[in-house]
Amino acid sequence: MTTTNTLPIALEGERRTFDTDSGTISYYVDRTCGSGVPLVLIHSINAAASAYEVKPIYDHYRGARPVAAIDLPGYGFSTRRAIRYTPRIMTDAIHAWIEQIAAETGAGQVDAVACSVACQYLARAAEERPERYRSVGLLSPAGVDSDAQAGQNAEATRGKPWLYRAITGSTAVSKTLFAGLASRRSIRYFLEKTFGGKDVDQGLVDYAYRSAHQPGARHAPWSFLSGYLFSADAAGLYRRLSQPVWLAYGTRSDFSDAAARDIVEQHTASTVVSFDTGALPHFQQLDAFVAGYDRFLDTLDARH
Repeated sequence: MTTTNTLPIALEGERRTFDTDSGTISYYVDRTCGSGVPLVLIHSINAAASAYEVKPIYDHYRGARPVAAIDLPGYGFSTRRAIRYTPRIMTDAIHAWIEQIAAETGAGQVDAVACSVACQYLARAAEERPERYRSVGLLSPAGVDSDAQAGQNAEATRGKPWLYRAITGSTAVSKTLFAGLASRRSIRYFLEKTFGGKDVDQGLVDYAYRSAHQPGARHAPWSFLSGYLFSADAAGLYRRLSQPVWLAYGTRSDFSDAAARDIVEQHTASTVVSFDTGALPHFQQLDAFVAGYDRFLDTLDARH
């Protein structure tokens, strides 16, 4: 598989880095407007993920409030080590990043929004350090069907050791398999499933392809595809959140009304919003998306 080091930046503003036990973490920040609660954005997990997945939200709030977006370990400009990636690694990266944001801005809390599988990591981070999060935004959260495994320890995943060994045991096999997965045709196919139709954002397709052709790009996706990046207790995590929750999803995604009600039924300060879109509604109905999110944020401001 051909790789290249010429990955362009995904977002405007300043790209910064800091070091962790899992390697260097890259993130984007725009502090044109230096006041207010920072908004932090976390992309999903897939074969070609990056901070580009939150670009419409980031671009909308630039200049209106402090905003930042992370490249999770194994993706974008962050270190792509040949390791088995887990929810613990991702959650700890979020912890370290939020502390970095706090040190830079002096803000004690953030409003955080995550997409799909990464909602599990945000929920875990918010449960472990609730004082850091004013609110939690979940976009088409994954793992709501994990009730059968609820109650397991925080490190339990849905990982399949035999599958992970099969796709990582041979470097030649691993590279060949990933070359097919990271082809333009494959990326567009999976994004059409994500968008619920053919109206896929071309910029996202192009950036995903470039990102998936960086050195080490296959390592985190193999952990994802073999189940190691899925928490066994995700459904319980969502239910236990103590912060106000904004849950948004597209009716053309795999997420359901029943799943939404189940997550927030115990959260009196929470809001559920649906859109006639796929799993990333901010790409397809940005105006309605930010209007709904702003209404939610207004309720938080009114409480203080």
